[in-house]
Amino acid sequence: MIEALPPSRDIAAIDIGSNSVRLVLYRLEGRAVWTVFNEKVLAGLGRDLATTGRLSPDGVILAMTALRRFAAVLEGVRPERTLIAATAAVREAADGPEFCERVAAETGLLIRVLTGEEEAKYAAMGVLAGAPDAHGVSADMGGASLELTRLNGDGVEHGLTLPLGPFALLDPKGFDADRLRRTIDGRLKPVARDFQSDTLYAVGGAWRTLAQVHMGLRDYPLRVVHQYALSADEALETARLVARQSRSGLEKMPGVSKKRAETLPYAGLVLEGLIGRLDLKRIEMSAWGVREGLVFETLDDAIRSTDPLLAGTAALGLRQGVAPALPGALEGWIADVVAALPSAFGATRDGVLTAAACNLADLGARLHPDHRVELVFDQVLRAPVAGQTHAERAFLAAALNARYGGDAATPEPEAVDRLLDEDARRRARALGQAIRLACDLSGRAPQLLANARAVVAKSELRLSATEGYADVLLGEQTRKRAKALAETMGLTLAI
Repeated sequence: MIEALPPSRDIAAIDIGSNSVRLVLYRLEGRAVWTVFNEKVLAGLGRDLATTGRLSPDGVILAMTALRRFAAVLEGVRPERTLIAATAAVREAADGPEFCERVAAETGLLIRVLTGEEEAKYAAMGVLAGAPDAHGVSADMGGASLELTRLNGDGVEHGLTLPLGPFALLDPKGFDADRLRRTIDGRLKPVARDFQSDTLYAVGGAWRTLAQVHMGLRDYPLRVVHQYALSADEALETARLVARQSRSGLEKMPGVSKKRAETLPYAGLVLEGLIGRLDLKRIEMSAWGVREGLVFETLDDAIRSTDPLLAGTAALGLRQGVAPALPGALEGWIADVVAALPSAFGATRDGVLTAAACNLADLGARLHPDHRVELVFDQVLRAPVAGQTHAERAFLAAALNARYGGDAATPEPEAVDRLLDEDARRRARALGQAIRLACDLSGRAPQLLANARAVVAKSELRLSATEGYADVLLGEQTRKRAKALAETMGLTLAI
């Protein structure tokens, strides 16, 4: 349990891709990674690559304007470190070296041009940084290329790059879905056996847009792309839908910008080809990719091995709370109660989520009491903290809703009911009520908490205090909080 925030570091990453040029400023607090500034320009550097072998002249103009601005921003914020990487378009264009020299001369930014293998590796490292248990294949679609990398759950295995980005598939004869399917299949077939897997981790703006389209069609209650999961059948249906839409039809779909509408049908066809050739069962979106992989590489091994959910919730709780020692004390105090609850995500993961909920127990300390429940619930459900599925987000939000006295319905019952089964909802509520009991009993003081005990024995929730502390700790409010917890757990209360 973290009782003090690690020293913060500011790192900037500029990603010069085939379609977009982006600057992201990150604040790192140990393993917790916060995006504090994010700006992109859809320059389309790789738009002409397939036909001319050179960077798009219009794209160069847009990219240079963006990079001059980014250089000025960096001069103002002065991050500890700046990472600048270019990918397929600059790597493959005949005038790529000339472009890098011009950028250096006009902005002072020194570009590292990634090889295809390096691009694949960093995209996969980004996936693992955001979802450490990822096991399957990472697929990073840029404007000109597609990088495939195997993930074994512990690290990155082999990867490669293929000319399967939208700009590499543009045909002077126009968009012909059947012809493109044959082209895509021909490029995937020689490598497909090495990358067959149940799960594909999709990286890149095109995939994220496909996810947003699917969310809109499903009326999905949580618009968080990271770790949004689709079955292969759902992904296939969405891919085929966008592939047969006109550009004007795509622009009317949720989450599709005018510039993205131009390339989205190609992304849909590539996803269709991947599902068929790799025998995929599910697709999970990753909002983290090459940039985050580059940042992740700067961390030392001990920090990299930390669970991102625990690191993120600890940092969030410490920033907004007022009692740094509280999470550790809570986790120990509620252990016997939590052990009696139905499992929601398996024993190991339930333990991580319990620790994360304790990290967030003081999240509402600085919020107005009249709005605390709603604000805490919303923040937990949508916090930019990596390493949690959408169901786990709903679980933690429901737990913190109960911790602050919210009713069982929660502020967003549709989201919670859709993402959690009955056992998970009951566990979340009891977990939050146990934290609320501990916090109110002790005034959030670990030394007082140590003088009381809550245990589950047979069909009873038993609450007791050490000699001399009963009158201090086991008053009317404590009884009220304990009774609510006992009722949720189906137990009788003994004090």
